[in-house]
Amino acid sequence: MTLNRVFACVVSAGLLISSSLTFAQSSFKLPDLGTSALQALPLEKEKAIGEVMMMQIRSGSPLLQDPVLNEYLTSLGNRLVANANDVRFPFTFFWINNPAINAFAFYGGHVGVHSGLIAQSDNESQFASVLGHEIAHVTQRHLARRLQQAQDNSALTIAGMITGILATVIAPDAGMAIIAANSTQAALSQLTHSRKAEQEADRIGMQTLHNAGFDTTQSAEFLSKLAAQMRFKNKPPAFLLTHPLPDSRVSDVRLRAQQYASVNLPESPKFQLAKSRVLARNHYTSEEAQAYFERQLKRSSKLDDSALEYGLALSLLDQKKYQLSGNLIAKLLKKEPDNLFYLDAYTDILIGQKKAADAVKMLHKKHEFRPNNQVITLNYANAAIEAKQYDKAEQLLKIFLLDKPEHTLAIELLSSVYKKQDNKSAYHEIKASLLAQYGAYIQAADEVQRALNHVEKQETVKESRLKALLSQYRQMQKELAKL
Repeated sequence: MTLNRVFACVVSAGLLISSSLTFAQSSFKLPDLGTSALQALPLEKEKAIGEVMMMQIRSGSPLLQDPVLNEYLTSLGNRLVANANDVRFPFTFFWINNPAINAFAFYGGHVGVHSGLIAQSDNESQFASVLGHEIAHVTQRHLARRLQQAQDNSALTIAGMITGILATVIAPDAGMAIIAANSTQAALSQLTHSRKAEQEADRIGMQTLHNAGFDTTQSAEFLSKLAAQMRFKNKPPAFLLTHPLPDSRVSDVRLRAQQYASVNLPESPKFQLAKSRVLARNHYTSEEAQAYFERQLKRSSKLDDSALEYGLALSLLDQKKYQLSGNLIAKLLKKEPDNLFYLDAYTDILIGQKKAADAVKMLHKKHEFRPNNQVITLNYANAAIEAKQYDKAEQLLKIFLLDKPEHTLAIELLSSVYKKQDNKSAYHEIKASLLAQYGAYIQAADEVQRALNHVEKQETVKESRLKALLSQYRQMQKELAKL
């Protein structure tokens, strides 16, 4: 199975888990936010709220579990965070498979990006300008400050507002409708950033953008693009439902950008490759993508069309035209033998051609030089599974998960290994850890109980460990309920 297929399986599993979480999530209680607590929202409580919301997003949203795109987004996001002020905790960046132009940030440094944002961005500075803006909302604690200001609301109303914020950042038009139907206009206004908050995020986000070496003028260019869409569409872009765009905002941002020295940046190859990947895999059918990239290649006057050729190769790969796709990727790899985008695609091509052992050999060498890279490690493990080298795949994934214990795709791959090895105890235990990612601790405890049923009598240490894990999951459910 190619990693592209594994991505789809993980997304489907998440959505299926979402439908089965009624009992587990019915006991979710957000942190106690009674009026006395609103005088100050401690960072630890803010992080706890963020974790609860992230669990709900994992269980009910089409997250893109794509190591190549995740690597790019995390690298870009961390570059901006490293150049931001008032950073209080590590940030987490994640993709949502949604064609809408949108990004959002919430408690605890979580920043979600819709795939439509990069598809509609003309360059990396435009894309980064939105990320910088969202990072500023977190560092300035705009959501937390709004909760602190709502001292006349009851704890129940505030908890409802948090739920509304979650709905709104994922699907703004639906979220607004939910709140409008169930709350007051005052509560509805809490879900959109105030003009003051937007101005602050624009100002601080632009400083971060400049510090990170991007072109600040692209902030205004991107807002102008959104403003143009407002003029020609009945429904504004999703981003503008939670980030108001008064007439003065574009001109304010444009004037602010002029305070910084202009920069003439070369095109970012990684941005173009990531955009091509999103267009090929998430915004067009494979046939439509092939036609699109062939058309763009005919029109192009660039000296380097690598990103377009890569997108065409992906569209051919997804149609199982392995020879044609392989020819394109082999040419690209010859120029950049360590490019992660190309290595990922070539691995899938080899697996599709029933040459998984060749992929293992190729990735073994790459892994020696970059042992902690998620793209290389997960492709290597997946190729090993396809080559029936299960012990190698198990070792790779267990070491990888020591560093990234919550990596959903790695957990899913390891569960596949255990299933093929017929290791039922380990299979149910790793499934429990996957369920825990969605906050489904009751179901996770059930999986640990199934794991215990397959422990041999002489495996006393393993039995003790699983019993401790069972107790831990049950306790986590209780803790989550009183968080």
